[in-house]
Amino acid sequence: MGDLKTGLFIGGSLQLVVLGVGTFGGASRIDATSGAVLATAFSVATGMKSELAISAIAVPVAALLVYTDVLGRFSTTYFAHRIDAAVEKFDYKGIERNYLLGAIPWGLSRALPVFLALWLGGDAVKAFSDWLANNAQWIADGLILAGKMLPGVGFAILLRYLPVKKNLHYLGLGFAITAMLKVVFDYISTLAAASGAVKQIATALGGAKFEGLPMIGIAIIGFALATINYKNATNKQVVTVAAEQSESGEIDDDEL
Repeated sequence: MGDLKTGLFIGGSLQLVVLGVGTFGGASRIDATSGAVLATAFSVATGMKSELAISAIAVPVAALLVYTDVLGRFSTTYFAHRIDAAVEKFDYKGIERNYLLGAIPWGLSRALPVFLALWLGGDAVKAFSDWLANNAQWIADGLILAGKMLPGVGFAILLRYLPVKKNLHYLGLGFAITAMLKVVFDYISTLAAASGAVKQIATALGGAKFEGLPMIGIAIIGFALATINYKNATNKQVVTVAAEQSESGEIDDDEL
């Protein structure tokens, strides 16, 4: 629409909102992309301030599209089962056809709400979001429950393909470290709430919040354990190769 500055500001602001939201498996999160598209369109077309467009349009739309994302994921499972049946029959055309058809509900879960929002306007989007929260709470609760179940399914699928039995000790160690550090953070939160000074100092220094172990910290611990395991395996291979060379009949220096 010609206003690159507004698009970058709104898109960057929404990206900061979802930057720390880590999803796993089939988990759904707010659709910041669609929210940024709508907020930018309304801001440029109507002259609305970027900050107002973010709070009044982008955030409600992004949160509302979580429900359509869950519906889109459920719809694609139908075509996934048809692909499984086609694989058993070696029906390659059926595999390709159902694979392409599965993209239709996935695309409509984004395209249809965005089209309706652009057609009806920002007031209609906010009114529908409020109606869903007040008058049709059972629908929202059902979709929220389904969305909360998807991460567990994703974790189960992921663990099925990982060598969990072989590296069960690392899995247990990860859960233990996370639980212990959560206890530490809980104690720090209690002290901060009692005194008030610790939390204020941490917030003033860098906006830190004593609420739990961040995902980056867990990733660093996992990376360190993976590096240690890789180096140990590499050292074993070097020792094995050296032993095989000495047993092959070659004359070593100390034998001369």
